[in-house]
Amino acid sequence: MPELLPNYDVAVIGAGVVGCALARAFTLAGARVVVLEKAVDVLDGASKGNSAILHTGFDAPEGSLELACVREGYRMYHEIRDRLGLPVIRSGAMVLAWTEEEVASLPALMAQAVTNGVTDVSPLSTAEARALEPALSDRVLAGFRVPGEHLIDPWSAAHGYLLQALDNGAILMRQAEVLAGRRSQGIWHLATTAGAVEAGLVINAAGLWGDEVDRRLIGESWFEIRPRKGQFVVFDKSAAALAGHILLPVPTKITKGIVVCRTAFGNLLVGPTAEEQDDREHATLDTATLQALIRRGCEILPALARHEVTATYAGLRPATEEKEYRIRDDLAEGYICVGGIRSTGLSAALGIADHVLGLAKGNWTPLTDPVWPRMPNLSTEGPRDWQAPGHGGILCHCELVTRREVEAALTGPLAAGNMGGLKRRTRVTMGRCQGFYCSAELARITEGRLAQPMLGGEDD
Repeated sequence: MPELLPNYDVAVIGAGVVGCALARAFTLAGARVVVLEKAVDVLDGASKGNSAILHTGFDAPEGSLELACVREGYRMYHEIRDRLGLPVIRSGAMVLAWTEEEVASLPALMAQAVTNGVTDVSPLSTAEARALEPALSDRVLAGFRVPGEHLIDPWSAAHGYLLQALDNGAILMRQAEVLAGRRSQGIWHLATTAGAVEAGLVINAAGLWGDEVDRRLIGESWFEIRPRKGQFVVFDKSAAALAGHILLPVPTKITKGIVVCRTAFGNLLVGPTAEEQDDREHATLDTATLQALIRRGCEILPALARHEVTATYAGLRPATEEKEYRIRDDLAEGYICVGGIRSTGLSAALGIADHVLGLAKGNWTPLTDPVWPRMPNLSTEGPRDWQAPGHGGILCHCELVTRREVEAALTGPLAAGNMGGLKRRTRVTMGRCQGFYCSAELARITEGRLAQPMLGGEDD
């Protein structure tokens, strides 16, 4: 009797940054891959709100899976970024101490960095810190520098990973929430809101819903998602000149703390907070918390008080009851769970995907000449589309977004599904006026072309 074959070798549940990296890794390894995303667009969960830092892993738990994945993800990002057109802002970071207690903890943190393989850290006195960053408050006591910490575009990386998977044969199913599943004769039969799917291996990368997907498919979960909200404040582009480095606090056991840094798009960001909540769907903004973030930013960079806030946002991180990544495989049942990927997920995504590919032990034939798409540059590094002829005019003058960029983001295998997705692909309406001047024209251009309309639906 011939062997039964599923429609797909691998079904990846969740199209956040980790799911996108998994899709790429397994597709390039030769597997037939389908990505199941319950939203109308990718990166619509935890991955849409982060601080966009490419971490070295200098402060990750020693010997942890997180450290291994961050280090490998960091290496792989640098290895492939030129071919995918992904930016890096080589800023470096400074860990700063503001109290005597924090000063006392610096030697141990530097020793941890060296143990973690980040050997180029160097101590900073108050004078040295302020020489590197003249806008720093004179209240800073000491610190150390981590040259390898960099800034990246938080969304083009994931879009690039997934687009390469799609261009090499993977399938993306949107509005495909996984409702249930059963395994029979070595094949998973998944029921989704977009129809039935069969796969030999299922990888749960559902982020904030990872434990719920566990329960739907295998009847139980070995971890519990405890959403952690992070609120951010974004200052006008004029403020970016105040900080060349990523300015980091001394971390605690719970959080990396409030960061002040430029963004890849030329703004200055302060955040995130770390607030536990039960709600997995809504990351609401709180005025008092945002004001506290602004005050903290001004304490670190006093001149920041002269600059305007142009945007605020909040995101949710899929924290669990333990700090470690919750990655577990049950190959006898054709199932791998990739859970608890918190704030380092952007940096670690490629490393996580490589680790999970190793766990899967698939007998596929790797692609010998894969397609390498190039992502459009939205960062301050390198040329932008508005500088090239034939762009059709600038629609969003705050962020210099062209009509050609918007049209491109509305077409192709990874076309935007809602306004939030269009923002992440182009930065349209994300500038100083927050869409006041360009929204009317955008409404005309996107009419009938978004699964979730710009007007009358939730746009981010």
